[in-house]
Amino acid sequence: MARIRVGRVGEQIKKELSVIVQAELKDPRVGFMTVTGVDVTNDLSLAKVYLSVMGTEQQKEDTLKALVKATGFIRSELGKRIRLRKTPELQFLFDSSIAYGSRIDQLLTELNERDAEQ
Repeated sequence: MARIRVGRVGEQIKKELSVIVQAELKDPRVGFMTVTGVDVTNDLSLAKVYLSVMGTEQQKEDTLKALVKATGFIRSELGKRIRLRKTPELQFLFDSSIAYGSRIDQLLTELNERDAEQ
């Protein structure tokens, strides 16, 4: 039963973080970014936020630095929007699954083109 609540809290954090980062955060270093997932510990003390950022490696690093710097603001806004006893610590991580999937798609397309030529 507790795991179901943790999943629901994670999904709510994901929705609210997307809104906070897109609408409230005014840092120009934050590029085109999507919150792809949130893993919350069972005691709701830590939330790992997975991000997908479009752009160069430099833009990705700048976005991550801006988010880490604004963690206090983001946590306070999250605490106002979600009623929890304690707002979880936020840990921002890159989600490489989208890049990995597009790389596999590119390789499959190249293989199909090569087979069509032969």
